[in-house]
Amino acid sequence: MVQMIPLFGPIPGGMEMMVILLIAVLLFGANKIPKLARSTGEAMGEFKKGRQEIETELEEMTDPDVSPSESEVNRNDASVDTDTSDTSEA
Repeated sequence: MVQMIPLFGPIPGGMEMMVILLIAVLLFGANKIPKLARSTGEAMGEFKKGRQEIETELEEMTDPDVSPSESEVNRNDASVDTDTSDTSEA
């Protein structure tokens, strides 16, 4: 029988997590923890979006027969000026 050894050591249990939470509250304060969690979530979302864009670009570079993805077409359409009002008449 092979015994598996965890890569990062034992996973903290309930009491250890309470101590970690207490230390986090003491370091950052109770008011800053939700802001910190929110900014961390936003950063992770931006990272995932950037990773997806890079994967799409690499896929297009390796297979040039593939047409641009739907998101790129929408992004290019949004950058075009859609203001058609004529302000030159006075």
